[in-house]
Amino acid sequence: MKIKQYIPNFLTTLNLVSGLISITLTFDGQYGYAALFIFIAAVFDFLDGNAARILKAYSELGKQLDSLADMVSFGVAPGIMIFQMLLSHCSGSCNVLERMHITPYLALLIPVCSALRLAKFNIDLRQEVNFIGMPTPAIAIFFASVPLVLYVQPNMFSIIHLEFLVKFFSNTRILAILVVFFSYLLISDFRIFSMKFKSLAWKGNQLRYILLISSIVLFALFFLSAIPIIIILYVLMSIFFQNYIVD
Repeated sequence: MKIKQYIPNFLTTLNLVSGLISITLTFDGQYGYAALFIFIAAVFDFLDGNAARILKAYSELGKQLDSLADMVSFGVAPGIMIFQMLLSHCSGSCNVLERMHITPYLALLIPVCSALRLAKFNIDLRQEVNFIGMPTPAIAIFFASVPLVLYVQPNMFSIIHLEFLVKFFSNTRILAILVVFFSYLLISDFRIFSMKFKSLAWKGNQLRYILLISSIVLFALFFLSAIPIIIILYVLMSIFFQNYIVD
C-alpha cells in the first residue's frame, strides 16, 4: 500500500491524541490549554477529511477511526471539561442540586449525545452535504470557548472582550441549560448547513458566505469572545433558514 493511503488515518490519530491530551489537562485544572487542544483536534479533523478527498484514500477503517477520534475529542473531552468546571463552581452554592453535586453530571449528556450523533451520521445517507443534527466539532468548539472567555481572554488586556459573556458563562445554571440545549441539537432532526463550498457562486452558498463574513468581523472585534457568538449565530441561521438548506 502506498504511503499516501496512511496520511488521512495519521491525521485522524493526531485528532485522537489531541483529545486525550485535552482530557489530561482538564484533570490538571489547566482549562485554557485543554480548550486549545480541542481546537487543535478540530484542525486535524478538518485536515483528515480533506486529505482523504484529495488523495482519494478512503477506507472503512478510516471512517470508523474518525468516528472514534471525534467521540473522544469532541464528546468526552468537552464533556469532562464542563463537568470539572461545573463541579468547581458548585462549591458553596445555595442551590440544592449544586450543593449535592448533581448539576455537573448534566455535562455527561455531551459525550452520550455525541455518541448517538456519530452513530447516526455513519448510517444516515442524507448527510453527504449538510447535516441533520449539530455536528460534534461545532458543539465541542462552543464549550471549549467557555474557558477561553473566562480564563484566557480577560488576561489579554489589549483585546476587546465582552464582559457580559464572562458573567454569562460563570453562571452554573446557564451553563447547565446550554449543555442540555446543545446536547439536544446533537440528536435533533434540524438540518444544519455545512461549510463545504461546492462552488464560489453566491447562489446556494448564501448562508455560508454570511456566516463566514460575520465570523471575520466578530473575530476582528472581539477575538476569543467571538467564538461562542459565532457558534450561536451558526445554530440560529440553521434553525431559521431550514428551507435554504438543501443538498
